[in-house]
Amino acid sequence: MFSWLDQRKTKIILSWLVGWTLVCFWGVFPVTGQTPPVPATELRGVWLTNVDSEVLFSSDRLTDALEQLDRLHFNTIYPTVWNDGYTLYPSAVGKEVTGRSVLKIPGLQKRDMLAEVIEQSHQRGMSVLPWLEFGFMAPAESELVKRHPDWITNRADGSQVVMQGIHPRVWLNPVHPQVQQLMVDLVTELVTHYDIDGIQLDDHFGLPVELGYDAYTRQVYQSEHNGQLPPENPEDEAWIRWRADRITIVMERIFAAVKSKRPDAIVSLSPNPQHFAYSRYLQDWFSWERQGFVEELLIQIYRDDLERFQAELKRPEVQVALAHIPVGIGVLTGLKNRSVPMSQVQEQVAEVRNGKFAGVSFFFYETLWNLSQESSQNRQTDWKSIFPQPAARPSILHCWQ
Repeated sequence: MFSWLDQRKTKIILSWLVGWTLVCFWGVFPVTGQTPPVPATELRGVWLTNVDSEVLFSSDRLTDALEQLDRLHFNTIYPTVWNDGYTLYPSAVGKEVTGRSVLKIPGLQKRDMLAEVIEQSHQRGMSVLPWLEFGFMAPAESELVKRHPDWITNRADGSQVVMQGIHPRVWLNPVHPQVQQLMVDLVTELVTHYDIDGIQLDDHFGLPVELGYDAYTRQVYQSEHNGQLPPENPEDEAWIRWRADRITIVMERIFAAVKSKRPDAIVSLSPNPQHFAYSRYLQDWFSWERQGFVEELLIQIYRDDLERFQAELKRPEVQVALAHIPVGIGVLTGLKNRSVPMSQVQEQVAEVRNGKFAGVSFFFYETLWNLSQESSQNRQTDWKSIFPQPAARPSILHCWQ
């Protein structure tokens, strides 16, 4: 008798064989140069983060945001729940590993932000997929790192810090069994205690290519290679493959944890394009998608140049995934110090629709209409033209099973 995972792998093989001819929504290959119609089924998501945004830190502010997103016909919310080495919801797992059940920000104390997002979003017909934003990354001076220094990996020279802009970060070692268990426990806690529609991992669920030379990883590698040390070159092809496979093991465990507790919850991933994700962050998301561990893919294509944006949409691995699961595109609407004009956003949404993708998600909430050189009123008017009427959210559960 096949297990649920055996059955799922069989479905994946069959889906791959027929995927090029039977596509759930519109087809595979993009058609450019046309004004695409607005689909009746379309992923319309937005990431809610606690960086450069206070939308999560007040119940009133959160309510106002969700009301506005509903009016503008968004249908999916990705609220961050794992950031800066802490959870942003009351977490027993977080308390055990950091000493605090929730990030120490006044607006998150004495309330359950995630429960509020879920209740209010579901009342409005919007789906909620908590987003583990930091993945294996952590602030260098965080309590998580201080309490568990043996969980941190390093370069061949022993250094650990990887700068993210002006912020010093370190990376939890995905080969370490306790780090793996932390990720599994966080996900299990979410799907057990919250009525969520799925969970989402992103580009931080990987490892910078220069890391992986800590004592524990060296020991595991040597045990599998007759005592031979890992290659000195961090970009050695076989060494990249070995470390990437270890991250795949964690991904498989997370998928199994979600399905064992909440089979109808989907596993979503928002990575960088595959060629960059794999070579620079050891994240082989195409393999994960082929093995069935990803049920929704949102590829971050944060490009100002339209030709580069179009080129990423046409990559073979993207088109193969598109024939198998809902594949959407992450579109940048701006950063704190980088305003993106609505004309660019509209142009990229049109390209996504021309390519017959499942939809779009935008990074990040505050830049939809607040953090911009354009007026808030004008940008909200433009959103009405992008999403003029409601749309059902595509899901692998409603299409491919």
